[in-house]
Amino acid sequence: MTFPDRKYDDVATFSDDYFARLGAAASSVDRARLAEAAGILADAYERGATLYVCGNGGSAAIADSYVCDHTKLIQTDTTLVPKVVSLSANTPMMTAIANDLSYDEVFVYQLRTQAALGDVLMTISASGDSKNVVRAATWARDNKLDVVAFTGFSGGRMAELASVHVHVEADNYGVIEDTHQSLMHILAQYIRQTRMSAGLIAGRKF
Repeated sequence: MTFPDRKYDDVATFSDDYFARLGAAASSVDRARLAEAAGILADAYERGATLYVCGNGGSAAIADSYVCDHTKLIQTDTTLVPKVVSLSANTPMMTAIANDLSYDEVFVYQLRTQAALGDVLMTISASGDSKNVVRAATWARDNKLDVVAFTGFSGGRMAELASVHVHVEADNYGVIEDTHQSLMHILAQYIRQTRMSAGLIAGRKF
């Protein structure tokens, strides 16, 4: 059964049901896989490797937020200096690739140009089946880069391509993207606090 599956006459009831779905989606995330993702990212940051992030639409906005939270936030009060690049952020590059080649190439073209062995790719796709995301993940896997995938719905092709598949069990784009955004914040804040003393954590805003 999808949400919504009926017409609502008031926003209060709709919001109650939406938040209930959001809570269920958050609970569905496999904590062991989330721990694996945190380990891959923290290791990349320790080694000075680059994390590349990509997604379409709302997922592109989350990819861009990764740059801020995982570069700026994690550096605060720690010795880590994360290198994070959103493949969704360079509009001139994306439009040139899309216009001259194909929109399916907008992420993999940039990845081939910039990525090195030991780097990591993070894909954000509710369907897990966007062609440009799948192409980037396929290239990354073939070139021995770890791939961390955030998905929803059935997981799509990303479920098989990813080194670590962090799946949200939900069937509403807003609920899935809200959960992906929360996971991005969770990973950033968790990694940051692991590099801080208990006393310092208590005195800081997160």
